Amino acid sequence: MNTEDLTGKCAFISGATGGIGKAIALALAKIGCDLFITAPSNCELREVIALLKKHNVKVSGLSGDLSKKDDIYKIIKSAKEVFGQIDILINSAGIFPNMALFEVDDDLYSETLNVNFRSAFLFTREFAKGMVGQRWGRIVNVGSSSAYAGFGGTSMYCASKHALLGFSRATHDELKQYNVRTYCISPSSTQSKMGLATKGQDYTTFLDPNDIAKYVVFVISFDSNIMAEEIFLKRMIVR
Repeated sequence: MNTEDLTGKCAFISGATGGIGKAIALALAKIGCDLFITAPSNCELREVIALLKKHNVKVSGLSGDLSKKDDIYKIIKSAKEVFGQIDILINSAGIFPNMALFEVDDDLYSETLNVNFRSAFLFTREFAKGMVGQRWGRIVNVGSSSAYAGFGGTSMYCASKHALLGFSRATHDELKQYNVRTYCISPSSTQSKMGLATKGQDYTTFLDPNDIAKYVVFVISFDSNIMAEEIFLKRMIVR
């Protein structure tokens, strides 16, 4: 394991202004990765870009609504124009509809699946082409403990994370022959904007996004025959 081998690689991160996405972006910038980031808010995106540039790496980005396919393709086009090749893909974007089954209408159903799963599918399909060509790539799908269990009041979120887990397993099996490795990182509740929406739990026991980012950098830095395909990050204390 050598994080220095990641220096100079180009990483694409969706959801880069969220708790986990921002932490991963900073962790990669610190070891010398160039970055293309995306988020819904242009204002927050500019703030994170300015923060990342302090680490003397090349940083660019484009805001967009990942529930809209046209926005996703604009972001993909922009990333390829700026960097040409994406070596590391971090699918961290997500929304967390915390409501009862009968409150979920058709629009929210579509929005949740489009942001939490379809965006990851499209980014993976388009950026993995270059990874296969150069026979090196890392794809990290930020899942959730909800990928392994169902929780009342979060049916759409759980469904989208189940989809992402299955996609990760299949993608890894399909692309590993090209040394393109897919990881599904599934943390339990995390200290973030999304975490604040979680009901009935003690926020002070939630995971630190910086700890999750350390795990991500650690696992993607291996280039030998060892592989941690699925990583379930649990809390020591749950209240």
